Amino acid sequence: MNYQNWHIPANYTDAGRLFGMFAIRNAVEAAVLAGPCIFLCLRFLPFTITTNIMIALVVGIPLGGFALIGVRDDCLSRFLMTWWRWRRGRGFITYRGSPERDSKRRRDK
Repeated sequence: MNYQNWHIPANYTDAGRLFGMFAIRNAVEAAVLAGPCIFLCLRFLPFTITTNIMIALVVGIPLGGFALIGVRDDCLSRFLMTWWRWRRGRGFITYRGSPERDSKRRRDK
């Protein structure tokens, strides 16, 4: 028999990711969330430029990091859509007792 050995590179499963860690969709969401937030902080806060930069970084970096990581290995927008559908479609369950117990409680007059 003639066997052939194939070399599989170490970064084979990193396709479609940035820096081998972050999904492209998560990176786009992070840029969409953190970019305007940082811009608004730098543009409209009435402090000195150093203070504005510090506030923008304190607000923008955690927001972008949260969007990069996602929730439960899922992107942030998909998680929010799933949560919203669950929130809108959840029911209200009440316990009214079992039918057997209710039939024993009734008194026939």
